[in-house]
Amino acid sequence: MFEVLVYMFENYVEANIKPDHNTLAQELFEAGFDSNDINGAFEWFNSLETMADATGKETFPDSFATRIYSAEETNKIDIEGLSFLMFLKQSNIINSALHEVILDRAMALPQEEVGIDEIRWTVLMALRKLGRTQDFLFAEDAMFSDEAPTFH
Repeated sequence: MFEVLVYMFENYVEANIKPDHNTLAQELFEAGFDSNDINGAFEWFNSLETMADATGKETFPDSFATRIYSAEETNKIDIEGLSFLMFLKQSNIINSALHEVILDRAMALPQEEVGIDEIRWTVLMALRKLGRTQDFLFAEDAMFSDEAPTFH
């Protein structure tokens, strides 16, 4: 399913192309994706949109509380992915609410383990959904660069 999400993001979301549900499903099927993965990707994106819309309306200040990851989260998401999320939060690229959205969407991925690549793509999708272009570009640069991002 993750491959379908990335394909949809690269070919439709990022290009701001919005075909209807049936057309998109047919195009994805013709591209060689399994119908179960396609349906799972649609559900995943719909949940991301719902959660991101609610998060985007947040008006209260971000919490300084320390987030303790559950055993399920640390078993599924590798340390590099969790570290990347903490980096984004400490850098004020994401707030606590968006951090939770990203964690929820990572945990919703069907694979047994979620690595840094899946976390990075999930962050990109969430930031793009919220229209946070500068943060999106920063995250995209961090994602595709082998060097650590630099703040100016």
